[in-house]
Amino acid sequence: MTDYVDWSFAKTAGARLAPAGPDVSASEAQEVVAQVRELAAAAVEPVAHTAQLRAPGDAPAPLVIDRPTWIGVNADSMSAMLGPVVDRITARQKQAPGPVAQAVGGKITGAEVGGLLAFLSTKVLGQYDLAPGGTPSLLLVAPNLVATERELEVDSRDFRFWVCLHEETHRVQFTAVPWLRDHMVERAQSLAGDLVPDPDSLGQRLQQVAKELPRVISGEGQGLAEIFATPEQREQMAEITAVMSLLEGHADVVMDDVGPAHVPSVEEIRRKFEKRRDGLGSVDKVLRRLLGLEAKMRQYRDGARFVRAVQDEVGVDGFNAVWTSPETLPRASEISDPAAWVRRVHA
Repeated sequence: MTDYVDWSFAKTAGARLAPAGPDVSASEAQEVVAQVRELAAAAVEPVAHTAQLRAPGDAPAPLVIDRPTWIGVNADSMSAMLGPVVDRITARQKQAPGPVAQAVGGKITGAEVGGLLAFLSTKVLGQYDLAPGGTPSLLLVAPNLVATERELEVDSRDFRFWVCLHEETHRVQFTAVPWLRDHMVERAQSLAGDLVPDPDSLGQRLQQVAKELPRVISGEGQGLAEIFATPEQREQMAEITAVMSLLEGHADVVMDDVGPAHVPSVEEIRRKFEKRRDGLGSVDKVLRRLLGLEAKMRQYRDGARFVRAVQDEVGVDGFNAVWTSPETLPRASEISDPAAWVRRVHA
């Protein structure tokens, strides 16, 4: 894997390319980190009560980090996630490139990965890092929290706690449901390996790119990955997207249910946060669509509607049957038809 992607160079390049965070003094930065840690801890009980799920006592505590650290953590996770995929791809090669070509190619690919991570490092407020092969953890990106709350002109304490509620829900999902992390990693690795075309089908895939690119740029689909997907692979992507919609929608529902009692300005925050996406520049919108970030935003809305509808019909306990096994996760068709999931699981 290291012969094809220089992950160390990706970290260095990403850290150098990532824009500086908002202008704060050293003392202000310390105060922000301290408060976010306190709010992350304060989010544990209301989330557990509302979701009726609880993270085990040995689950790692959330980490409050900066952009370069986020880049480093995600580079490590990408390396672990994609390592087996690259191994399968290289095993199909008829002739491997020489050591010089590998070294140069590794630097080029590392720079590309670093640039991608630098862009994403300014967008992420929080993330549950699955850390394949390592220790998963909840990451809260302090400079992005400050930058966003200033942009939205909302109460800083309320906004930080609101985000912590969402991310704590993800920590609960992946720690209270022991099989979920491995399931997601295995599905993602399997799909990633299938998406890479073999030499015999490369020409056909390039024609597919030319045909599908305008549709993706217009905001439809799942981003660049879907351009390379066959119809069968798109079905697999749809199933993974359904689970992502569940996770994001569930986190949104929990954060908003907890919000009124703990976040006085929750309605203002939600309204401004949703409106913020409409003000993105054209270049930023295109990048988001190509990377599938626009599709991710749809996951929040679709998933929240699914969770609300199921809870209205069978309550929170009935909804929590979704965490029983991979077979009880919603299928792609059920995200838009919650009653179908209820019939299948609670028949």
